[in-house]
Amino acid sequence: MINTEKIAKNIRINSLKMVHKAKASHIGSALSIVDIVAVLYGDVMKINSENPKDEYRDRFILSKGHACVAVYAALAELNIIPFSDLETYGDNFSWLMNHISHKVPGVEFSTGALGHGLPFAAGKALSAKINKSKWQIYVLLSDGEMDEGSNWEALMFASHNKLSNLNIIIDYNKLQSLDTVQNTLSIEPLADKLRAFGCEVIEVNGHNHMELHSAFFKKNNSIPKAIIAHTIKGKGVSFMENKVEWHYKNPNDDQLALALAEIESTYA
Repeated sequence: MINTEKIAKNIRINSLKMVHKAKASHIGSALSIVDIVAVLYGDVMKINSENPKDEYRDRFILSKGHACVAVYAALAELNIIPFSDLETYGDNFSWLMNHISHKVPGVEFSTGALGHGLPFAAGKALSAKINKSKWQIYVLLSDGEMDEGSNWEALMFASHNKLSNLNIIIDYNKLQSLDTVQNTLSIEPLADKLRAFGCEVIEVNGHNHMELHSAFFKKNNSIPKAIIAHTIKGKGVSFMENKVEWHYKNPNDDQLALALAEIESTYA
């Protein structure tokens, strides 16, 4: 197995550096998905680094497009984009925009407005089924995004069409925008709701690579798979963890240095 822990460490470091340089937002949201992204890109998805548009590739959709730095950093790890491009994140005329953009090699779909990724992914999954294509599609949603009705329509569509090639991952870090998910609009009982909408549901620790790996490779032959990944917003930087303000704040020079030092000491 590829060392996805090492990939995750590098993604955390580069995500922090990008957000700091650009004075951008959403570092907490990006850090909560790092381990999911590292396992997908490092060990699960079929990707051709030399040809990101290979027709046999698996497809990944980041519906929570504001967490894009984690995916940009992963694409650099796979040599799909150069590491030097990461330094341009958020700059005028850079293709590394503050929400994920399909103009970047390896990115399938531009997102930003929430609730669009799953409907698009369901359509792609149906297309693959009709064409008897063997590739899988993975779509990563935020928990707060489950407030959007379009997701529940897409779940009904996916279940009705028996889209077993559709893999839904919900980044359940329990915080959204300015408050907790519970206080904003509760989505519980989430697992029961997803089952009622026709999904096979697996709950995992979203920072445990072995649990993620097992969930992704669990065979599912007739219905969509929904993985509820319990995560921590800001994971890996203690002063950011479970702090809602890091949805919008960016680290200053001293905070960046502290965060990088902590990651270096915590992760192998």
